Amino acid sequence: MEKIVSVNEVKKTYGKGNQKKTQALKGISFEVEKGEFVGIMGASGSGKSTLLNLLATLDKPTDGKIQINQADVTKLSGNQLADFRSREIGFIFQDFNLLENLTAAENIAVPLSLQGAKSKVIHRRVAEVAKRLSIDGILNSYPAQISGGQKQRIAAARALITQPTILLGDEPTGALDSNSARDLLDTMEELNQRDQVSILLVTHDPFSASYCQRILFIKDGVIYQEVKRENQTREAFYRQILSILGNLEQ
Repeated sequence: MEKIVSVNEVKKTYGKGNQKKTQALKGISFEVEKGEFVGIMGASGSGKSTLLNLLATLDKPTDGKIQINQADVTKLSGNQLADFRSREIGFIFQDFNLLENLTAAENIAVPLSLQGAKSKVIHRRVAEVAKRLSIDGILNSYPAQISGGQKQRIAAARALITQPTILLGDEPTGALDSNSARDLLDTMEELNQRDQVSILLVTHDPFSASYCQRILFIKDGVIYQEVKRENQTREAFYRQILSILGNLEQ
């Protein structure tokens, strides 16, 4: 299988000079293959948010190597890094991060506009991704006029518009009610299975995690355990996740 993400002995230490040093990641290694839906779980302070920031190229590791689509992102900087991020990485935030003065269609189009894409290409891509996510009827609406679930679908469409190598989700269901959360997770699962979109989901929610094919549990800056769903039902996998989380907290 084609490796989309490769993380090799990544460490992250905060604090410079005489400051107190905090080692957030202590040597993490894993891979994500094309078409995988992988979850990352752990308690607050475990290092999962640090890892997500490194994968999103928003921060750099103190040591180790991260490759995304065979490019060593730890060696990129400045415009090179910004261009790579806009092409290869889609990001769905917990709080949507939509621009209130833009319509849904304009919000979705932002990444392509920043890349200087032609308006014909932008209109076509927006229409395609909106239809895929069943939001083509609200493209002319502003964020204040739509529901939380619809906002998150707009955010997902914006993340997918550049056809990224990897889709990163940072607690994407955290601000949603249970119905909207299930709706978004069903959509992400469909994108993963039908379109082979590779997804890496950081979440503390065992229900959200039960949609993943594989989960990495992080504790004290290292991978504590890895589990695969395989042929389990989602309900059985959910129970397994709850059991592991219980052990993590001990």
